[in-house]
Amino acid sequence: MYNLIKRLFDILISTIALLILLPLFIPIVILLKLSGEGYVFYFQRRIGFRNNYFDIWKFATMLKDSPNLGTGSITLRNDPRVTPMGGFLRKTKINELPQIINVLKGDMSIVGPRPLVDKTFSAYPESVRAVVYNSKPGITGIGSIIFRDEEFLISNSKLPPHEYYEKIIAPYKGDLEMWYQKNQSLLTDFKLIFLTAWVIVFPNSDLPYRFLEDLPIRDF
Repeated sequence: MYNLIKRLFDILISTIALLILLPLFIPIVILLKLSGEGYVFYFQRRIGFRNNYFDIWKFATMLKDSPNLGTGSITLRNDPRVTPMGGFLRKTKINELPQIINVLKGDMSIVGPRPLVDKTFSAYPESVRAVVYNSKPGITGIGSIIFRDEEFLISNSKLPPHEYYEKIIAPYKGDLEMWYQKNQSLLTDFKLIFLTAWVIVFPNSDLPYRFLEDLPIRDF
């Protein structure tokens, strides 16, 4: 019943959101077309429901050949591969909004574990990889909320970016996603939607730890 209600909720919210956001999308599309390298959307193969692949939609924020440049799948703060307009879209999370189309198609949900590429997915322990996508990946989720400062953390680490992600971030992010698997409910999803908006406005807030029960504590 939960999955059916969640799917109906996803369709309703994504349809309404798409209609409301169209006036925002149109100027963004025009500006992206006229700036950077002139492309609007970025499609990337991600791991989704039951570990099946799908193509995620995003507004283009980086150079086309970014996966083959610099730190590859990991983005740093002030990453030179990010276009000027892309920096604004990433900071405000507007670049994620085209994933509404993925929700309508059924690839994603509004709330769920973030869909990863193979390299970052493989950093999870095998026990996490086996179950993390038993629920559909989401536009937002507990991992996105707690690691809203991921680019900052990686950029300021003394370890190489990929090593820091694999040794420090991935294990804790896996714990967070296991928390979500154990606590899935419509109430949890509504809380995560609220917290997503909250941490955009108050990025240093510790409200997630006070608002959510038994959330694994981050000690770094």
